[in-house]
Amino acid sequence: MSCEETRSFLILSMNVIRITAISLFLVLSGCSTYQPRKVDNICDIFWGETDWYEAAREAQRKWGTPMHVTMAIMRQESRFVDDAQPARPWFLGLIPLPRDSSAYGYAQAQDPVWEEYQSQTNNSGADRDNFEDAIDFIGWYTHGTQKRLKLSKWDAYGQYLAYHEGRGGYARKTYQEKPWLKNVAKKVKMRAMWYNQQLKTCRAELDDEVDSWF
Repeated sequence: MSCEETRSFLILSMNVIRITAISLFLVLSGCSTYQPRKVDNICDIFWGETDWYEAAREAQRKWGTPMHVTMAIMRQESRFVDDAQPARPWFLGLIPLPRDSSAYGYAQAQDPVWEEYQSQTNNSGADRDNFEDAIDFIGWYTHGTQKRLKLSKWDAYGQYLAYHEGRGGYARKTYQEKPWLKNVAKKVKMRAMWYNQQLKTCRAELDDEVDSWF
């Protein structure tokens, strides 16, 4: 191979590498998971990813729990981090130990209740790190809580306590021994109120944006 041919081959190889790198970057960018920066403004959250609004709206239509409540619960549980998990304990600060809970994903659902959700909704492929599935799960759970405990789906305070403690725990009033949990539930209630007020300023435009695709 002559020097000129070698030079041409190297230039071609570099171009191929450059194109491959750019393509890989675009693929990885397209696969990145949306994570809102301003988690205390529901309009900013939904404008950042209107598919989330569509999923939250559908969950509300399906289960009857207003989206400002389901979103406030999710905000408290994971801050909208798709692969959120409880902190792992460490032995002597060196050896990682098993987590105390199987809670995972946007909704921090534990294995048994997630499997129950999959079975009852005939959605065996549902994933806890998928926003659409997670918001539907919260709608499903709060709907079941309303049926069993007669808690209003608009009662963010009571619904969160039942969500955290489980319906049986709520019925036994286990939260009464946990002042910190009642304080957290108050925060969820306040955040739901803020989300509700914020939604009134952007919901019509979000509806137009989502429905325009149809």
